[in-house]
Amino acid sequence: MELKKNCKYAIVVPSSMGVRITPANRQPVHISDTFRMQATSAETNVISIAAALGEKTKVLTTFVEGSPIAQFIKNDLSRRGIDYEGKEVPQGGPWGYRHQFNIADSGFGLRAPRVQNDRAGEVGRTLNIKDFDLDRIFGEEGVMILHLSGLVAALSHETGVFCLELARAAKKYGTKISFDLNYRASFWKNREDELSAIFREIASVSDILIGNEEDFQLSLGIKGPEAGGKDISSKIESFKGMIMEVKTQYPDVSVFATTLRQVVSANEHLWGAIMLADDKWTVIEPRPIQVMDRIGGGDAFVGGLLYSITRGYEFEKCANFGWACGAFVATLLDDFGLPADEEQIWSIWEGNARVRR
Repeated sequence: MELKKNCKYAIVVPSSMGVRITPANRQPVHISDTFRMQATSAETNVISIAAALGEKTKVLTTFVEGSPIAQFIKNDLSRRGIDYEGKEVPQGGPWGYRHQFNIADSGFGLRAPRVQNDRAGEVGRTLNIKDFDLDRIFGEEGVMILHLSGLVAALSHETGVFCLELARAAKKYGTKISFDLNYRASFWKNREDELSAIFREIASVSDILIGNEEDFQLSLGIKGPEAGGKDISSKIESFKGMIMEVKTQYPDVSVFATTLRQVVSANEHLWGAIMLADDKWTVIEPRPIQVMDRIGGGDAFVGGLLYSITRGYEFEKCANFGWACGAFVATLLDDFGLPADEEQIWSIWEGNARVRR
């Protein structure tokens, strides 16, 4: 894939930042009194891989002015090496704006993880194109890949317009567009026509399109295998058929990717991936991985894939690296991964857990 040259940023994402609080020792939320807090968003989970491996990245976001949570998020982004840009929004009193809270346990054994999203008053819903200089970002600074997520596109009417305008500006300046559909039923409720139009337009101008079987079916209306991840290996041909149908409807997309996940227990998953790029298939058969915490694994797959594309790797190598990044993040308590180096990721791909001295 030919990427724009002489860019300040390898990957830029829009995002609504928040925090996740997780009970200690994989305990359920309702009986816990000790929690760990981390800054998080699906989109910054993605770019953390590239940032850790030395690529320049940026998040376009918004903050609650004077909020200690906002400062916590900024400090964490700086720790990860991610640049940030965004408006400071006055809180407007105790019932005004705030950053989203995700409350999630990790699960254990046959007890599945449970996630509650508390998004009342979420400041990220105010993301607006007028608060950003797109000519500077895409023209003067330059961006190789703009990565968009369906989570942000569906967050509010304003954020949907924001993502559309970002995609149009990226196209104008020769930036490649990646779109992870990330369908969420609660976001789409009573907004199906509006969001379907937004998602279809973004998909039509995208160069890289990512989603699972549910995402493609419910966001774009493409028929595919039954959602749920049971006997996943037997459905690979169905996944390939779904991707071919997406390709027919969106012929200008160069790369299509989906992950394959079958849950054995909260501690063990079968993890695989399928990618179609330049009319060539890469199929990574699902294989067992150990899971500390599952949240962020799909984001890490996307992050590893996009990082590899910015490095100019062959597409099969890109898919393999993405798979291994997802397996890497599954071993962590954080939603995102900060690999020490590429070797750490390739060791996971090779199944080599021998100590390095």
